[in-house]
Amino acid sequence: MRSFFKFFFASFLALIIFSFIGLIFMFAVIGKAFAPSRVVVSANSVLVLDASTALNEQRTEDKLGSLLPGGGSEAPGLYDMVRLLRHAGTDENIKGIYLKVGGNGNNFATNEELRNALLAFRKSGKFIYAYAEVIPQQAYYLASTADKIWLNPKGGLEFDGFSMELMFLKGTLEKLEIQPQIFYNGKFKSATEPLRETKMTDANRLQTNVFLGELYGKFLNGIAERRGVDTATLHSYANEGLVRFPTDALKYKLVDGLKYDDEVMDEFRKKIGIDKDQSINFISAKKYASAVDYEDNGADGSIALIYAQGDIVGGSSESNNTIASDSYIKIIREARQDKDIKAIVFRVNSGGGSALASESIWRELTLAKKSKPVIVSMGDYAASGGYYISCMADSIFAQPNTLTGSIGVFAILPNMQGFFNNKLGITFDGVKTAQYADLGNASRPLTDGEKRILQSSVDTIYANFKGRVTEGRKLADVVVDSIAQGRVWTGIEAKKLGLVDRIGGLDDAIKCAAKMANVPAYSLVEYPSVKDPLFSFLSKEEDEAKSKAIQKELGAYYKIYKQVKALERLTDGVQARLPFDMIIR
Repeated sequence: MRSFFKFFFASFLALIIFSFIGLIFMFAVIGKAFAPSRVVVSANSVLVLDASTALNEQRTEDKLGSLLPGGGSEAPGLYDMVRLLRHAGTDENIKGIYLKVGGNGNNFATNEELRNALLAFRKSGKFIYAYAEVIPQQAYYLASTADKIWLNPKGGLEFDGFSMELMFLKGTLEKLEIQPQIFYNGKFKSATEPLRETKMTDANRLQTNVFLGELYGKFLNGIAERRGVDTATLHSYANEGLVRFPTDALKYKLVDGLKYDDEVMDEFRKKIGIDKDQSINFISAKKYASAVDYEDNGADGSIALIYAQGDIVGGSSESNNTIASDSYIKIIREARQDKDIKAIVFRVNSGGGSALASESIWRELTLAKKSKPVIVSMGDYAASGGYYISCMADSIFAQPNTLTGSIGVFAILPNMQGFFNNKLGITFDGVKTAQYADLGNASRPLTDGEKRILQSSVDTIYANFKGRVTEGRKLADVVVDSIAQGRVWTGIEAKKLGLVDRIGGLDDAIKCAAKMANVPAYSLVEYPSVKDPLFSFLSKEEDEAKSKAIQKELGAYYKIYKQVKALERLTDGVQARLPFDMIIR
């Protein structure tokens, strides 16, 4: 009987392996059969850019899509889009750009990068036309680069100014009898405010008013330059609520005409010089990316471009939106030890996370700096832990509307005793061999001695953080202390304070790295490697299915659920992190 089961399981395992190999072979055959031929850019083509498309820092692959007719391609990342637009400016088959501005998928600095690339494209002499039925504010910022902006006659243009609202959970926690035991350093470190306050503190209100005003000022200045209306007048439009209907947008010179889609298409035909009944050769950015070679392939040497986007955590992760310390140490070390790589550009788009993980990544970058130039390019956020891993660089670039700084740390340990005892009827008891053996136990309040230990740990890590900034930015201790305190700064202010070196985008940072490494003709080696599409597909599908199921069940309460889930991250050791759910509209 034993031999029977041995034979049975061996045969069953062989069947599974054979079936798996056969499935892979079948996918490969089908994929080859359906794989699209290389896209050809036709004459008189118009490149389509959709402002509602959310751009990751790094491109994503969709090779699994090749199993379906017409599928299989790459979704360009932000820097890919910048290079695509530069290439399109020299491509004789691309006559202009159709900028669809019906939505906004990106944050301030990302839109700034795109906007600058669009303005550079205009220098080629080619046109940009923008159109939508309804145009949100941030999409309008991009639309302002266009030669012509058209709005649907029955649509609308949002032009009301910026606002930011925070949700506070202190009252909820009190009702649940959950006590958030909070330890922090930095009077502006507002990440814990939703747990300990019912409204914004004076310090947080001050810093938020300042950086929101600076973001809005940049927004108005950009539009004023392109539309020929001064910033004071533009602000009055918003402040007095003057732009309520499409006719208002036309009256105040924010758009060039009110047209339906078919009329806009006729404008494209006129500009290109084709008959009214001819179809327009529109080509999406995604297809254009697969049709042209827009990457640098110089012979003098390589520059490593390392994308670091998302939360900073310890350990390893396969996620494209997580900066896991173990994973990034390996990536940085590989670039550091590769003699063919002459410089490193570290692209940071992160609001921070684990202070310890940030320190580990800082250490590896510091080692890399000893052997080759390390340049940091900041995206939408490079704050708190995101600034921690940036401050050692030879040079730091930020956009005017990057949010950075937030040099401060905190720790949270919830006391769940009241919740367990009074809400659930659960009690706890136990024994220990030393006074602090159960330090961190959430089933009881902290003792005074334990509170001193945790606050001391936070103070020590904060002092270490400031020391890294002092060393990396070559600033006096007293200066760093005055601009730290957890305060958030825009890129413009950060440059004045010495927290960043230059205002510019990723392209500027790469050129700086090439100059410092003396490699005029360079090629880029991009990290991390693009994840296996099958793995990414399965993970994404599983995550999206879970998210949709929860959202359907909770409805309007889904936002609160997300906020509560975010609390879990805040209790994972000492954190160097921006306020969560920091949504500006």
